[in-house]
Amino acid sequence: MTRPSRIVLTGFSGAGKTAVASIVAGTLGWEISDTDDMVQRAAGNSILEIFHEGGEELFRDLEAEAIRTACSGERVVVSTGGGAILRAENRRAMADGGFVVCLEVRPETILRRLSSGGRALDRPLLATGDPLSRIRALKEARQHLYALCDWTVNTDALTPKQVAGELARAYDEVAESISVDPDRLAALTDPEAKAPPGALHIIPEGAASIVRTGGGEYPVFVGWGVLSGLGERLRKAGVARQVYVISDQAVFHHHGDQIEAALRAAELPFDSYTVPPGEGSKSLGTASEIYNWLVERKAERGHAIVALGGGMVTDLAGYVAATFARGLPLVHVPTSLLAMVDAAIGGKVGVNHPRAKNMIGAFYQPRFVLADVATLRTVPPREYFSGWAEVIKHAMIADGELLSLLEDSGEQILKLEREPTTQAIEKSIAIKARVVSADEKEESGERTMLNYGHTLAHAIESATAYGRFLHGEAVAIGMMAAARISERLGLLTTDAVERQRSLLEAYRLPVKTEGIDRAGVEAAMALDKKVSGKSIRWVLLEGVGRPVLRDDLPAQVVQEALAEVLG
Repeated sequence: MTRPSRIVLTGFSGAGKTAVASIVAGTLGWEISDTDDMVQRAAGNSILEIFHEGGEELFRDLEAEAIRTACSGERVVVSTGGGAILRAENRRAMADGGFVVCLEVRPETILRRLSSGGRALDRPLLATGDPLSRIRALKEARQHLYALCDWTVNTDALTPKQVAGELARAYDEVAESISVDPDRLAALTDPEAKAPPGALHIIPEGAASIVRTGGGEYPVFVGWGVLSGLGERLRKAGVARQVYVISDQAVFHHHGDQIEAALRAAELPFDSYTVPPGEGSKSLGTASEIYNWLVERKAERGHAIVALGGGMVTDLAGYVAATFARGLPLVHVPTSLLAMVDAAIGGKVGVNHPRAKNMIGAFYQPRFVLADVATLRTVPPREYFSGWAEVIKHAMIADGELLSLLEDSGEQILKLEREPTTQAIEKSIAIKARVVSADEKEESGERTMLNYGHTLAHAIESATAYGRFLHGEAVAIGMMAAARISERLGLLTTDAVERQRSLLEAYRLPVKTEGIDRAGVEAAMALDKKVSGKSIRWVLLEGVGRPVLRDDLPAQVVQEALAEVLG
């Protein structure tokens, strides 16, 4: 094996990439390519002027071309911009024949270096009144991508010369052992991303996706008419003692007989408990009633809970499973679209507090998920349409191919035609599974990106006492607010905003509303889980498949977007 023919440096602004690249190139007798310099030469303008005249989208396009050019050379050290790693095409170009090194640095060190000598910050993305908070937010949003690099050098306490020495040592000692796979830097939100090394296991027959987390690994089965196989799936998963089916009254009316027949066929003892339908049942009071019922039936560890229903049931039954007897095996059988693509996958379980949605809960992974697309035939039309908001959200943050499928097959999907509907649901579930596998508990920033549209959505639901809007309807309005904010900040093109709006409307989802107490909405946003410190964290878009986390938004921009969607 031979060492890579180029070294590529990434990391946040202020990490010292340009200075280190110059020293390493001089030591090796190689050329140096600085992609920021290449962008400025190509545009004939400074980076600040590019941002001002064309927005970040134009800069990122120019940057991608510069990276393709720089990474096509041999015997070259490439210094990339701090946000270059955000695009999958850039990561592939960097990894294809390159030794990719991240220069790591703490936010406080970044601010000190960028403002040393009294200099004003000349980075367009840091032009805020609180640059340290902005640095922290941007760095958090990128950290899971920096972590994919072949090697990392912490630079806080080192001079550029010392960093260059560490890098040269790593190149000599470990570079030749680095995988040559150009897709090795693929984030788990990339549509074609592979499972991480060491996580390649046999996929159970019929499984559409596998979720791999620290809390457990489990398959997600998706198909048409697969509910009859539940008992067999339970036995194969090692759940062969007592089964407690928790559902809501409406869902159990439609599917209870089929579930019970499947359990009898597998000779599994079972009992069932139903709650009134609606978000009002997702409470500590209802959970306590189920605890009492389980105690009366002498439920114990090893007995399993099957959550049969929509998102309310998966959240509530999952919370009961996580907390009763310190944890019972849990199986999700989602019967609503929202539950299939979102609530049943990822381990988030919980109940509502009167002042905040999902404020009380836990991360608790199921043994498996069984999604029978045919059960959607019993879902009321409004609820069915509402569920597509989450699928559209997944497409906007992670998968242009899914977005095109939703656009091209919208008429058939709205009619619940078997093949395109199942295909769209499988793709959406795969996105959620990849994100959860990368970031089970929202620690690296990857899973936070699933909150696109939810900052405002949860506030709308709370301000209207969870009674006026279905969750997907609120998410659709929230997505439009986030898109409008992205547009006003120069992150997202008007065409992309209109593409999202048209798709939401095609799936019969609201893009704005009226008659909501704005003060109540803003108070609810301040209580949301996504508040960091005293700043509300928004997931915005830099383009389809490129979410970004921001907590430094100008108040006027937010107010204008809220006025546009709330009336």
